Amino acid sequence: MAGVSPDTIKTEVQKLEGEVPELIMKDLQQNLTQISKDKAISREQLEKAIDAVKNAYQRATVEAGEAVGTVAAQSIGEPGTQMTLRTFHYAGVAELNVTLGLPRLIEILDARKTLSTALMVIYLKEKYSKSREKAREFAQKIEMTTVEDLALQTETDLINLIFIVTLDRTKVQRLGLTPKIIASSIANGLDLEVGIDGYKLRIKSENESMTELRRNATKVKSHLLLGVKGITRVLVKIEGTEYVVYTEGSNLADILNMPEVDQDRTVTNDIYEIEQTLGIEAARNAIINEAIKTLEEQGLDVDVRHIMLVSDMMTASGSIRQIGRHGISGEKASVLARASFETTTKHIFEACMHGESDRLSGIIENVIAGQPIPLGTGTVELVMKGGAKGGGK
Repeated sequence: MAGVSPDTIKTEVQKLEGEVPELIMKDLQQNLTQISKDKAISREQLEKAIDAVKNAYQRATVEAGEAVGTVAAQSIGEPGTQMTLRTFHYAGVAELNVTLGLPRLIEILDARKTLSTALMVIYLKEKYSKSREKAREFAQKIEMTTVEDLALQTETDLINLIFIVTLDRTKVQRLGLTPKIIASSIANGLDLEVGIDGYKLRIKSENESMTELRRNATKVKSHLLLGVKGITRVLVKIEGTEYVVYTEGSNLADILNMPEVDQDRTVTNDIYEIEQTLGIEAARNAIINEAIKTLEEQGLDVDVRHIMLVSDMMTASGSIRQIGRHGISGEKASVLARASFETTTKHIFEACMHGESDRLSGIIENVIAGQPIPLGTGTVELVMKGGAKGGGK
């Protein structure tokens, strides 16, 4: 028996437009087309499959009046109490540590700009990923090397107000550098006078003062000679048939601009870097992916829709906001809702100063006021008119 054609499948699936999301329609069409290649599908079977998907989607939608925020908070918060507080090795790479468990979840939801362990997984283009030597060469190229990394010792000459750096000959030569190259980099980058005495550098500033000497000593030690700023440590690991570079520290913008890097797959766990480099939609996806990954690593199963709601709230304004008092919870329109979260007196005092009013339209403020909340049966008001005779109620 001849089955339906791919064109028929496409036509029938498109009838769902407006009833289910476009992504579900696309997946359904692809799956049905693939199945039809292996086994003929009758029109009756096609209609049943389409109806089943439509019904499943309608059953999964949220009912009017559902407390989605409260359910999401409970669904993420309750498993969070079962999470561990330790730092684990990262993705089977024993040499790297990464914050996981509850601390990482808090880090994501608090939208922390400085991560305890920033990491990148850098995938290379095929030309470089298949060669161990080329992958190692790239890793060495991006690993950050500062003057302090190459210093055997540093001294401060308080009489002559000179900062002295004694370079480690072995390290300098291994990286293909010379004292002259390092001195030139410091002189040009920091606008300082640098004298060379073998593997000793004598650094002097124009403004001769003790304060200036200390300030320049700090600048010189952290001066970048090689690599990408922020990438403090690099490891090359083989995954399947390709070599992948793992880094401690993150600098997404600079790494993506390098010709060896596969831009489509390279990732960082720094959500702010993703926002600045790829935009707010990419940051939203990163919040979802990082939260799910953190929960799954602990063996916890949370429906992705709860995470998506939190992520939408955090990024809806066009920039990343944390959940706490300095973000979403502290910016609610209701005075009582803000006051119920943290710093109660401060919120009420400021509301009084500015003459704010509370319309009691949300859940929290109605609970405080002892009124029915606008959820479920509380979302509607029922009015019944009496009959013409008998005055029915």
